[in-house]
Amino acid sequence: MHIKSIILEGFKSYAQRTEVNGFDPLFNAITGLNGSGKSNILDSICFLLGISNLSQVKRKEKYCTKPFLDHSEYPIFLFLKVVIGGRNKYLINGVNANNTRVQDLFCSVGLNVNNPHFLIMQGRITKVLNMKPPEILAMIEEAAGTRMYECKKIAAQKTIEKKEAKLKEIQTILEEEITPTLQKLKEERSSYLEYQKVMREIEHLSRLYVAYQFVLAEETKVRSADELKEMQANIAKLQEKMTENEKKVKELNKEIAEMEKKRDQEVGGVLRSLEDVLAETQRVDTKAQSTLDLKKQNLKSEEKKCKELVKSMEEDSKAVVAKEQEVKKIKDGLNALQEASDKDTNALAAAQQHFNAVSAGLSSNEDGEEATLAGQMMTCKNDISKAETEAKQAQMKLKHAQQELKTKQAEVKKMDGGYKKDQEAFEAVKKLKEKLENEMKKLNYEDKKEETLLAKRRDLSRDVNQLRESYDALMAKFPSLRFEYKDPEKNWNPNHVKGLVASLITVKEISTATALEVVAGGKLYNIVVDTEVSVQLLTVTLGGDTFDPQGTLSGGARSQATSVLSKLLEMKDIQEKLKTKESELDMVEKDLASLKNTAEKYRQMKQQWEMKSEEAELLQTKLQQSAYHKQQEELDTLKKTIEESEETLKKTKEIQKKAEEKYKVLENKMKNAEVEREKELKDAQQKLDGAKKKADASSKKMKEKQQEVEALVLELEELKREQASYKQQIEAVNEAIKSYQAQIDAMASEVSKTKASVKKAQEELAKQKEVITAQDKEIKAKSAEAVKYREQNNESQLKVKELEHNINKHKRETTDAAAKVAKLLKDYEWIASEKQLFGQPNTAYDFKTNNPKEAGQRLQKLQEKKEKLGRNVNMRAMNMLSEAEERYNDLMKRKRIVENDKSKILATIEELDQKKNEALNIAWQKVNKDFGSIFSTLLPGANAMLAAPEGQTALDGLEFKVALGNTWKENLTELSGGQRSLVALSLILAMLLFKPAPIYILDEVDAALDLSHTQNIGQMLRTHFRHSQFIVVSLKDGMFNNANVLYKTKFVDGVSTVARYTQAQNGTNVSAQQKADKAKQKNRPRPYVDA
Repeated sequence: MHIKSIILEGFKSYAQRTEVNGFDPLFNAITGLNGSGKSNILDSICFLLGISNLSQVKRKEKYCTKPFLDHSEYPIFLFLKVVIGGRNKYLINGVNANNTRVQDLFCSVGLNVNNPHFLIMQGRITKVLNMKPPEILAMIEEAAGTRMYECKKIAAQKTIEKKEAKLKEIQTILEEEITPTLQKLKEERSSYLEYQKVMREIEHLSRLYVAYQFVLAEETKVRSADELKEMQANIAKLQEKMTENEKKVKELNKEIAEMEKKRDQEVGGVLRSLEDVLAETQRVDTKAQSTLDLKKQNLKSEEKKCKELVKSMEEDSKAVVAKEQEVKKIKDGLNALQEASDKDTNALAAAQQHFNAVSAGLSSNEDGEEATLAGQMMTCKNDISKAETEAKQAQMKLKHAQQELKTKQAEVKKMDGGYKKDQEAFEAVKKLKEKLENEMKKLNYEDKKEETLLAKRRDLSRDVNQLRESYDALMAKFPSLRFEYKDPEKNWNPNHVKGLVASLITVKEISTATALEVVAGGKLYNIVVDTEVSVQLLTVTLGGDTFDPQGTLSGGARSQATSVLSKLLEMKDIQEKLKTKESELDMVEKDLASLKNTAEKYRQMKQQWEMKSEEAELLQTKLQQSAYHKQQEELDTLKKTIEESEETLKKTKEIQKKAEEKYKVLENKMKNAEVEREKELKDAQQKLDGAKKKADASSKKMKEKQQEVEALVLELEELKREQASYKQQIEAVNEAIKSYQAQIDAMASEVSKTKASVKKAQEELAKQKEVITAQDKEIKAKSAEAVKYREQNNESQLKVKELEHNINKHKRETTDAAAKVAKLLKDYEWIASEKQLFGQPNTAYDFKTNNPKEAGQRLQKLQEKKEKLGRNVNMRAMNMLSEAEERYNDLMKRKRIVENDKSKILATIEELDQKKNEALNIAWQKVNKDFGSIFSTLLPGANAMLAAPEGQTALDGLEFKVALGNTWKENLTELSGGQRSLVALSLILAMLLFKPAPIYILDEVDAALDLSHTQNIGQMLRTHFRHSQFIVVSLKDGMFNNANVLYKTKFVDGVSTVARYTQAQNGTNVSAQQKADKAKQKNRPRPYVDA
């Protein structure tokens, strides 16, 4: 493909329609003065290819370019029109075409407008030289024809990414919508099938149960009539018997009334008077006992108050001790702050003194003493002299010790064999001792731990015995609180019996204990059990005493001396302490049992360790007393002397060095006395300010701490005053306790007297009752007979009421049964036709084979299940499940299609990538060879090549390598401008030889070359490159004289014009008109054919 002609209309400087015809298919040149419009012809071609910038257009009206392309046997007329607003309009041979189609057309013949390497504009040579390795590789790809594949590959990869997003969307729909919906519908389908199954079973069981109800109702209707007659006859008999018994009771009551009247006249007055006396004495006794209990309660309250006061006083004593310690600690801190404040005050005084001394012309030495510079220099000289003397003495001492050391070492070389054996034995014993120590540590046993536990066990055993004795003593005083029983049956659960009521309650206020006992009475000793079954059991002791849950207690006696509930609190307290102590004792016993083996091992190991310790001490003493050991000690002493002498030498050298340096500094200060004085004065002022600030801060802290001490001292005094107040309160409480105790003793004697009076009255009343009892025996016999008749009447009355109730019940049952039969016949029409089968064997209504009661229970459960399922069952679940499964399968099918397409595309890309890499390698090798050859031709003695950067491959990028002679240059900056231009041109020409583009556009590429190189390039393009059409813009004769066709541009009246010339063999230019005239005159063919 090559350009044959171009028509410009309204493009840049070509305002009028301009036709540029007769393009040579090989070599065309355009020249002209600057600004004449020669580059605008190239810009029009670029604009048509789609790489123009619309902002460069000078006119704002519509413009167009019309190149005529010769493509093999089929010429192409391409038209591009741009109207106001930047809208493009492409026509290919008069047919509309979009941008993509036009770009594909150019790419198919090697003109990639997205990477236009066929276009070498002004400065393009420099751009090629500045290309990075990937950009040079892109030029090779363009030449190899793989660039279009890369574009399509990128588009395909973007499509795959879009499809991948669609796949993820499908997967998300499946996971978040379809799959959960399917799962839910499957569950609903199961529920629907279960619902249908329940409905079928309900229909079957309903018939069986209804038939059974119908049969029962008919049987009840018949049976109730017979039973009703029998019960009416029984009522008549019972009423006759009741009438006879009432007559007998009236007669007996009359006789009993006469006998009682006679008895009351004789002994009734004496009994009442004795009962009144007993009631009065009991009232006086109860009042005295209550007063005594109240006094005891007050005494106990005062004793408790005394204990609390003693406890509070002890706690305050501890608080006083703690507060005293805190005061002491704070005072110690105050003393420390006082010392720090004094120290800072002294430092301030020293800083002030130093400042005054410096102001007076003195200077400070290292010890902080004020002296003149001359005096300090004299001190430095003395220090230097003293250090030299000490160094000489240390040197002499060192020399003597070293000689002695050599002599002693020679004597010690003959080592005593016995000493060596003792030394080895000592090391062995020492290692064994360390081993025993490690094993003892592993036992994790503390020394004397077993003795501590044994002592603790003795203490706990003593406490347990004392508490148990106290508890037993209290139980002995109140035997009625002791509750013991044997299991009434095997596998009896003792948790059924909770215990006595008295032992299960706790009185909040002790003062109400006696009143509660009087109110509760014998019910305090009732037994509490967990269930009504346990209530029905009766407990009888071996002594004949009985206990039952109704609270009836037979046997035993209630103590009248002390409140039971008040003592129960004391017993519970003792019992809790006893349980705690017994639990601690069990823990100690367990610890002793687990510690026994460990303690034995520890004692054995400790005994061995002690033996080895004694053995090690004996061996060590023996080693220390040997002659060899003494010689070794002398050697150690000499070595120590040597070390000390060397250290002394080192210190004296340092002292001498520091003194000499200080002397030099002081000498320098003497020379710069005024400057040094100002510097020292400034330092002294800074130190004075710092010391003053620090002294103020220390004083402030000390004052704050002093205030804190004073506050704590006040708190301590307040605690001591409270402690004195507690002592006074305790004395007052003790006086009250003595007073209450005296009152209790007096009341106790009074209570004893009232109890004796009560006892005497009870005895007299009992005697009188015995007399009355003898008279009552006959009355009781008559009364018992009357009671017997009344009980018979009561029983008969109950039976009559029961029979009447049953009669009414049977009447209702008969009525209900008849109504039920009628209702069942009405509600279930199938009963009339199938009732003859009810209860018959081998039928659906066989009541023996199918239990109707079980069927009724099953039917009730099924009805409940039906209601439960009916609330949640989805009747459309089957249809919805089919639709959801169909949608799921459709999505899965589409997903598989997309995945298969993706895998095929990726496989194809992988295969094409391999072929692309092979094509690139071939192109690289061929272009590299031609590149070196062309560069060597243009610049004899030089060589060039394209190579991969270090650490990369040719597929990652390519860079220039140039050699001048035998020296390969590191980079192109070592070459001249013309040499670099030749490198870029050589690469372009090499690519042209490999697989040329049909058209190459060069815009003043020879600007940086001299005339000889320009002419060589023009000749090379003319003679060797006959595969592509070159359109070259140049201002140098050496270039455009080699072109077949030359176009010259001029700028006339503000508009660019173009004139075409063909090149004669001698290189002269001939215009188109001149050629036509010569052809007519000489009638011979032209050297070049016009377009």
